[in-house]
Amino acid sequence: MSPIRQPHVAIIGSGFAGIAVAAQLKRAGHTSFTIFERAPGVGGVWRDNTYPGAACDVPSHLYSYSFVPEPTWRRRFAEQPEILQYLRRCVEQHRLTRHLRLNTAIEAADYDERSRRWRLRTGSGEVVEADVLVPAVGQLSEPLIPELPGMGDFAGPMFHSARWDHQVDLRDKRVAVIGTGASAVQFVPAIAGRVRELTVFQRSAPHVVPRPDRAYRPWHRFVFRNVPGAQSLARFGLWSFFEAAGRGLTTAQPIGKVFSLVAGWHRSTQLRAEQVSDDLAPDHPIGCKRVLFSSEYYPAFNRPGVRAETSRIERVTPQGLRTADGTEHPADVVIFGTGFDASNFLSSMAVRGVGGTRLDEVWEQGARAYLGMAVPRFPNMFVMYGPNTNLGSGSVVHMLESQAKYVVRLVRRLARRPGAALEVRPEAAERFDREIQQRLRDSVFTSCQSWYRDESGRISTNWPGSMTEYRRRTRCPDLSDYQVLAPSTT
Repeated sequence: MSPIRQPHVAIIGSGFAGIAVAAQLKRAGHTSFTIFERAPGVGGVWRDNTYPGAACDVPSHLYSYSFVPEPTWRRRFAEQPEILQYLRRCVEQHRLTRHLRLNTAIEAADYDERSRRWRLRTGSGEVVEADVLVPAVGQLSEPLIPELPGMGDFAGPMFHSARWDHQVDLRDKRVAVIGTGASAVQFVPAIAGRVRELTVFQRSAPHVVPRPDRAYRPWHRFVFRNVPGAQSLARFGLWSFFEAAGRGLTTAQPIGKVFSLVAGWHRSTQLRAEQVSDDLAPDHPIGCKRVLFSSEYYPAFNRPGVRAETSRIERVTPQGLRTADGTEHPADVVIFGTGFDASNFLSSMAVRGVGGTRLDEVWEQGARAYLGMAVPRFPNMFVMYGPNTNLGSGSVVHMLESQAKYVVRLVRRLARRPGAALEVRPEAAERFDREIQQRLRDSVFTSCQSWYRDESGRISTNWPGSMTEYRRRTRCPDLSDYQVLAPSTT
């Protein structure tokens, strides 16, 4: 009996999502896969975001793979260099290096109906074929920079937090920060003590709750390393907390009011000036935008020379920024803390499915996918961290691990039918999308405009349920929701 031919899997991206799929394939004994990475190293957002203060706002023991526990985290909330090192260790531990193709951007992916294979075109023009396509580029990989009049006129350095220019010395500089998202909340306090003036331009103040960070002592690490179940217990406790918090954003919104009270208390006790506290008061219900964790952000505004500016930016001038009230705000450096183009999934590549169907046209009215992974007319394509798989509360790594296991189960099915392809049925995808959008309409996410929503107002990023529900629904693929495209006989 001839051995089963392993379908070749092309994974695009080497962040938490791509490494999760690759590691799970290896654990299942599947070795026919390639990880394409456009950068010179692995790590995704944790490779790119090197701004001062960069760290995770989910505790380390939950923001990691369950199959690669890490007993030696230095802090409860790991910082960027340690998370990047963890991902590199995962690559080494699962012997993924030989599967990596670094400095290789995939610019286009076309499905060939006759061969039932994907043809990928790299930035150098090379064409590579694969049976299964797994885009794992994430929702937070393309920096979003607003188009402001006069940007080309600014005389000083200007950069996004995800592309931090470490050659720029901020000491004794007047710095303008545009945006108050998760990155800004981390780097503002990190640079506040070294600049001469710091003006934070805010369109809408975020809800900020305390971040109970601490350094793990040697005895913590000893317990996590040597006491059976200690690390699993810590992970379970964190998971339980975030599951409960997530209910406060969806099905049990009174819980959210408790977090709102905590955020209000946090702001009022940390800010000395009442006017500053008023300027930094959110104007939306907690949870409809990303809730931020920091115990250093508000105290930064107690420093002399640090202030929040709530007037709308009208234009960039050679010497700084001008707001709608006519005020000129001098600046030597402008830093964008404006987040990412989260709702334009897979915008970095052109993807064409059956009959040349373009994915960007299918998603023109908002991205959608069955279980956040499968799209009709795009056989054998499974998107990691795709539409409606982000969380308002919890660990996206937990979600990615669920997806990776689901993808591996489908790949093993395909291995039993060499040359076949799986395409999600349109009615299954439509049924799933209707359910998700209906549930999202009853969530707090619809109560304001945020990066969770696209231009039409559709929530294309977030999952309306719990991590537990998503794991349950992806535990065993329902093949009745797929049609099997038989191998080509020509």
